[in-house]
Amino acid sequence: MALRLLTRNLRNRISPNLCSASLLHSHATSFGFKEVREEEKSQMVGKVFSNVASNYDLMNDFMSAGLHRLWKDRLVSKLTPFPGMKHLDVAGGTGDVAFRILESINSIRRRALQDPINDDLQEETRIYVCDINQNMLNVGKNRALERGLGEDKSLVWVQGDAEALSFEDNSMDGYTIAFGIRNVTHIEKVLTEAYRVLKRGGRFLCLELSHVEIPVFKELYDLYSFSVIPRLGEVVAGDRESYQYLVESIRRFPPQEKFASMIADAGFQKVEYENLVGGVVAIHSGLKI
Repeated sequence: MALRLLTRNLRNRISPNLCSASLLHSHATSFGFKEVREEEKSQMVGKVFSNVASNYDLMNDFMSAGLHRLWKDRLVSKLTPFPGMKHLDVAGGTGDVAFRILESINSIRRRALQDPINDDLQEETRIYVCDINQNMLNVGKNRALERGLGEDKSLVWVQGDAEALSFEDNSMDGYTIAFGIRNVTHIEKVLTEAYRVLKRGGRFLCLELSHVEIPVFKELYDLYSFSVIPRLGEVVAGDRESYQYLVESIRRFPPQEKFASMIADAGFQKVEYENLVGGVVAIHSGLKI
């Protein structure tokens, strides 16, 4: 009974915001539940990630009880990295996904017993970590140094906009974006750019916080999201507002089926998604054929 009362009150708080947000012309004009101008959104999101950069991975551990590590492992397993690949990891500033991809490639090399051909391919391997926020990239570079990867030529750190990538057409074997696409101003532009830079046969993979449909679990998840996560942000990172935006941005992100249709509309084929933890997160996949 107490849970029902709490969740009913929570829905009453959320619903008016969602209703007003649904009247917006597009996702491009929302910052969480707030209506903002497009040029304002990128600045506001930039401020959020500048604020959270130093505690970003620590807060991911707290918020997901460490599960984000398994989700990223699952993402990379779907990519099937290979020596010599050219890969683009967007919104990957802290390097979490890029490090996993590089480790996967290095493990293939080790299994190949230092085959000279594979050594040549390793020289050609490039994992581009692209992020619009320099503070996030700085965290990633420092983590690379701590891991002994500071001089690894396979890792390339690039400040750039997911909506207007600086990479050439048909230049990448793979594209990943983890927990980043819901923060952009125009999702459609990001998907179009992903399609443009991928080679034929290249795979698009997106790991994103998504929508829970199981009724009781959804009520518990909403309660945790709106009552606990902002408080965690305040206690651990000293920043409640950024994490309030986080949970609101999840609710504004398109549901799994809608996002899958957007990926297909960008030109990708064999589009599919996998829900993890009942839809708390989803991994979307598409191929450029």
